[in-house]
Amino acid sequence: MRVAVMQPYFYPYMGYFRLIAAVDLFILFDCVQFPRRGRVHRTEVPDHAGGRRWLTLPLAHQPRETRIDGLAFADGAGATFAERLAGVPCLAGEGPPAVAEALRSPLDRPIDYVERNMRAVAGTLGIATPMVRSSGFAVPEDVRQADRIAAIARQVGATHYLNAPGGRGLYSAGFFAGHGLTLEFLAPYDGPNVMMLQSLWREPPDRLAADAAAVTVEPA
Repeated sequence: MRVAVMQPYFYPYMGYFRLIAAVDLFILFDCVQFPRRGRVHRTEVPDHAGGRRWLTLPLAHQPRETRIDGLAFADGAGATFAERLAGVPCLAGEGPPAVAEALRSPLDRPIDYVERNMRAVAGTLGIATPMVRSSGFAVPEDVRQADRIAAIARQVGATHYLNAPGGRGLYSAGFFAGHGLTLEFLAPYDGPNVMMLQSLWREPPDRLAADAAAVTVEPA
């Protein structure tokens, strides 16, 4: 059984969805501290000048140690985010129905909203991989980083742990072998679908699905 464990991202690039497509179970790593400069709460979109800018979820100010599953939206977040969406030129016109519905769904909890949008994109790309949250597993708080990932993988009966290509400098095959897991990496993504919101609104769904399915897994 092959699993991947990754922080939930708000409209990540296609390589992230290839990772979901390549595994038997995808685990949203939401039981860790929220990285304020990461992509949990923001995605890149084109600007009016042909460059890129961030589309950011309006989060409440919370302590630095807040976990991803404990994030909250700011007061008035619904109106604020609706205004931000209206300023994204690539969202003009009709997009994939499930994605458009998820994108404009109520801002309840950030983790719920981000997962809802991830699932909508995955469904549009023809990816049926089950997703669960790491916060649902019983792992002591003092088990951190790679040890936490390995502990969760063992709980679901995984034999192979698949990581994004950026993890090659972080994880070793020997460490995971010691936990009964074979470490693998996804090949780097060099395709065109980097800004997913733009791609979802402009590219045919079958072309995007083919890109998501073009998975190459490499040994550690």
